Amino acid sequence: MSPRTPEPTIRVHVEPTNPGQFFACCGLLELADRLWDGAAGWFEDGLFSILPTSAPPAECVLSALIDMTRRAPLEQLDAGNDCSSPIRLGSPFNITLDWWLDTRGGGNRLKVWAGSMRSVRIASAMRAALQCKECRSESLLDHGMVVFDPGEPDKKVEPYYFDGRRGGNAQSRDIGFAPDALQMTSAAFPAVEFLCLIGLQRFRPAPTDQALVFEYSAWSEPSTPSAAAAYACGMIPDEGARRYRFENSFRTDQKKHKAFLPAIPVGANR
Repeated sequence: MSPRTPEPTIRVHVEPTNPGQFFACCGLLELADRLWDGAAGWFEDGLFSILPTSAPPAECVLSALIDMTRRAPLEQLDAGNDCSSPIRLGSPFNITLDWWLDTRGGGNRLKVWAGSMRSVRIASAMRAALQCKECRSESLLDHGMVVFDPGEPDKKVEPYYFDGRRGGNAQSRDIGFAPDALQMTSAAFPAVEFLCLIGLQRFRPAPTDQALVFEYSAWSEPSTPSAAAAYACGMIPDEGARRYRFENSFRTDQKKHKAFLPAIPVGANR
């Protein structure tokens, strides 16, 4: 980052080898850009920084962004499809989420949920969990908790499996039994799950020559979402970028449900 770059108003801790955290940061930038009519973001030394480009910096704080995200209308656009319906996050963001239906751009290959998993219910539950104070802090991507359905508070909701910490321990061969078969529930990372869902609408990893294996670049220069999306998939060279490779791996014997596994560094973007 240039020494002349102004101090960011938002910083969050991020582990860039966790693909869920990486794309959650992308989602956070997307929301900030839409709420404050312009924002730039970048990765540096275990942090993701956001600098609004139009609104007064004093008003552009993480807690305000999370509060507005929680209050915006969340709508299922296809009432007859609980599992794969596009989702609309309304004013002031006004973004339609449907990347998992994108067969031309490859978004469908990043979908992790399947079967009876109700995508809008998961999104609603993960977003509602952002009300906790930990999700207004720089460590929001590291806050894990058991998440409940806001409409039925006695019922637990399992996440999408974007977070690499969960995905890396989801397979039966890793822990000796199948958690899904036993209907087990464990802690999720709601900020990662909800913000990653948003981030993947614009930001996509680059495909590789291996099926369901992708690469992304943690760019180093302050960039608006349109430019940052090109940096993230490696379309624009960035000498200071770190590049990572991960797998969207099957986590059940039926080979329906998937999970983002932890990424490995593959060197600087060229």
